Amino acid sequence: MRVAPTTTTMWRSPAAPACLLVAAVLLSAVAAAAGAEYVKYKDPKKPIGERVDDLLSRMTLAEKIGQMSQIERANATSAVIEKYFVGSVLSGGGSVPSEKATAKEWQQMVAKMQKAALKTRLGIPIIYGIDAVHGHNNVHNATIFPHNVGLGATRDPKLVKRIGQSTAHEARATGIPYTFAPCVAVCRDPRWGRCYESYSEDTKLVQLMTSAMVPGLQGDAPARHPKGTPFVAGEMNVAGCAKHFVGDGGTRNGINENNTVLNFHDLMRIHMPPYDDAVIKGIASVMISYSSWNGVKMHENRFLITDILKNKLKFRGFVITDWQAVDRITTPPHKHYYHSIQETIHAGIDMVMIPYDYPEFVADLTSQVSNGSIKMDRINDAVSRILRVKFAMGLFENPLPDPRLVGELGDKEHRQIAREAVRKSLVLLKNGKSGEKPVLPLSKKAGKILVAGSHAHNLGFQCGGWTVSWQGQGGNNVTAGTTILEAINAAVDKSTVIDYTEHPDKSSIAENAKEYDYAVLVVGEEPYAETEGDNLNLTIPSPGPEVIKDVCGLVKCVVVLVSGRPLVVEPYIGAMDAFVAAWLPGTEGHGVADVLFGDHGFTGKLPRTWFKSVDQLPMNFGDKHYNPLFPFGFGLTTKPSHSQS
Repeated sequence: MRVAPTTTTMWRSPAAPACLLVAAVLLSAVAAAAGAEYVKYKDPKKPIGERVDDLLSRMTLAEKIGQMSQIERANATSAVIEKYFVGSVLSGGGSVPSEKATAKEWQQMVAKMQKAALKTRLGIPIIYGIDAVHGHNNVHNATIFPHNVGLGATRDPKLVKRIGQSTAHEARATGIPYTFAPCVAVCRDPRWGRCYESYSEDTKLVQLMTSAMVPGLQGDAPARHPKGTPFVAGEMNVAGCAKHFVGDGGTRNGINENNTVLNFHDLMRIHMPPYDDAVIKGIASVMISYSSWNGVKMHENRFLITDILKNKLKFRGFVITDWQAVDRITTPPHKHYYHSIQETIHAGIDMVMIPYDYPEFVADLTSQVSNGSIKMDRINDAVSRILRVKFAMGLFENPLPDPRLVGELGDKEHRQIAREAVRKSLVLLKNGKSGEKPVLPLSKKAGKILVAGSHAHNLGFQCGGWTVSWQGQGGNNVTAGTTILEAINAAVDKSTVIDYTEHPDKSSIAENAKEYDYAVLVVGEEPYAETEGDNLNLTIPSPGPEVIKDVCGLVKCVVVLVSGRPLVVEPYIGAMDAFVAAWLPGTEGHGVADVLFGDHGFTGKLPRTWFKSVDQLPMNFGDKHYNPLFPFGFGLTTKPSHSQS
């Protein structure tokens, strides 16, 4: 990867070296000679704590509330940013400057917003945030890595850290310094529509990956860095956001935004540890979950946000809401909005994601501070945390995008890392019928093969949700990448004939079965995100089952399942000659072919329990009644094939 100039590490001990003190005196003298006032918060040589205190002391209530406000890109005109002193802007899923916008166009948009912020009285830069949950996924031509469930299957924290670094570089290529990642949920029920955003059902595995991804995105904090103090290494790194606090992966029946019913001990044992790891690694922010814990909405849970996260875990970054979450602590949403603001701010929320309702939010919060129902100390705490992150990021010194970084988007080395991640994430669950030879690796020199299924040649399906758009989409024009069919075509011998069809005709297959050396059937789920993905039956969508039934038995078949979670496969597993869980591999389909054809061996292990029936759910490793189809951690291994016959 190309290395760009980086900022000096922004955290400093209170006792600054003598040379820095001399430099500060000289800076003050130069400013005085030029007739300009020396402003402490603009001095990068001062400790962050002093800069925060100095800037906070100069701010009006309107400027403080502006820092607490995060609005949607589409509303962030220069006039709005200047009028409301907006502190943060975000892109919601699919919110882009223009269709298929280039890195340069993204940079131009961010720069325009930033220049508006810098024109305000105090010149506090905005922090622009975006969901970069499996690569810089909102942006056309970005490298799309496997979703977290696939990364959990790799068991490779060094790889995950490199993915974090690559994602940070691609975000910076578009001028964006803040990502709503990583998701550190512990998904305990695959019926949950966000389960693919979780590394595993196992807390320790989620901790392992969290501890790798955070420094991948933000950089490695120095030794003896104070616990909880946000750390961002430089201009090639981004501020991260651990989400969604806390217990979102444990809701009843896996229903998104539902109620997590657990005693405090189990909440702390299962769902809290990854947040502690993120805090230790210097995470800049934490996003709160829409879900509830024992009937109390997380966004109004002062005990967990303030007493546990901020006080017990010593988190000193800022706490941010999810999208319009203040509205959604009531049913229907936005009912008693004035009161909802009070509840969430009192709970410990620092930055509020108010994409559209920012005028009402600003007016209501201003009123409540003015009448004393929300204390100024709480406002000052919130703003101090936000400013601390901005100073730690070096935003005041380097607020504008760096045009030299545009080439980092979709960088060839990032795609190679993604390809490696794909092949390490694949889990081989069956390889040959009982008493028969293994099927994998496949021969590259076959005479004729069949490739079939809805997911064999569909890049959008391969990437899943949170890809260019919020819910994701099908098709091969979504972004740049390689489908599994294209990868197979590139892997096999030039003389091999490939028949491809999404849904083969059974009678035709029967007539020509002897012509095929083998069939690769690629089936699975269509893209989804959040509540749209909640699924109580978890069956393979049609025509997947029909393709398996029609082909397997007639032709030696390898079934590759593209999905965000385990699905019901027991009725079909006997007919398969080989079965591979590919999860949601992203743009680099070559990684699938690398392993199918033996250039690399299968090494992935299940990050989740593979159930027999949904009636068993929720079922997790360590439960008393544990009777899976494939247990947590299962995965057959193969060695690279050195001869292709």
